Amino acid sequence: MSKRHVLAVLSAAAVTVLSLSTPLPATAQGTPATAEAPAAPVELAGVKYPANVEVAGQKLVLNGAGIRYKAIFKVYTAGLYMNAKATTPEAILANTGPKRMHIQMLRDIDGEELGKLFTKGMEQNTSREEFGRSINGVLRMSEIFVQKKKLKSGESFGVDFIPGTGTVIFVNGALVPGEAIKEPEFFNALLKIWVGKSPADNGLKSALLGGAK
Repeated sequence: MSKRHVLAVLSAAAVTVLSLSTPLPATAQGTPATAEAPAAPVELAGVKYPANVEVAGQKLVLNGAGIRYKAIFKVYTAGLYMNAKATTPEAILANTGPKRMHIQMLRDIDGEELGKLFTKGMEQNTSREEFGRSINGVLRMSEIFVQKKKLKSGESFGVDFIPGTGTVIFVNGALVPGEAIKEPEFFNALLKIWVGKSPADNGLKSALLGGAK
């Protein structure tokens, strides 16, 4: 046997041994190399946000929750639920599945004032065209807050987006009567108050994206 032939045989044997002794990547063994951490419940200023809720028969996970501050004062807590976690505003807004935004007050606030603040927040974070397509929802939400007159500390409201139905609003856990807001742009315009380019609170934006509270 020639020297060249011997070297070729030894090289092939070494490759075989290495292939048998080197563990397969986790994905090749059937286990994901990285797994999304499960949602965990969060408690903020005494307000509890469960890890999961159900909207339109679908299980949603807590994407993030945080506190809205004005100067040094805590105004409300907010929690965002989605059918899959997202860590960027673009991913949140691109998700067409059901969503829930839940707000619980930590201070008393005039309903009409809150409605104006939300309207201003939407205007600052949307184009004129997008805001125009959301106007029916803006007017509906403003009307709800005007009728409520005041949201007191401990009271809450929620906004659910249900694909094929639209956006529905809850006050203190009770569904506000009336038709759903059908314009699909409205819910995203509302979300941009908190995750848009000019958010109401940068710390809250980070928290809703799953960052620090």
